Amino acid sequence: MSGSSLRLPASVLLPQAASLWRQWQASLSAEAAGVVAGAGQEVRLSAAELKEFDSSALSLLLGCARVCRQHGLSLTVLDAPVLLRDLARLYGVEDLLWPSAREAQLA
Repeated sequence: MSGSSLRLPASVLLPQAASLWRQWQASLSAEAAGVVAGAGQEVRLSAAELKEFDSSALSLLLGCARVCRQHGLSLTVLDAPVLLRDLARLYGVEDLLWPSAREAQLA
């Protein structure tokens, strides 16, 4: 898959997280099916537009990663804000969302 049609919105906060997840589940499953049909191995999700977020953004991303694994795929989160990655590190989930970060730390 060369490009990604999946993009996080500019804001992912707790009050909207549940409804956002319901919307994303169908989109993500459809994207995963398309990737599998094209013999791909990863679903790409852009976080470039994300400006306002809390820990619910991590929950959303972890849910997306779980759905991808259920389809035999990996999730690649692109252009994540530094503060999101810092939050993921604080919560101990950075290596679940960005496995290459752990590999870089070990090198």
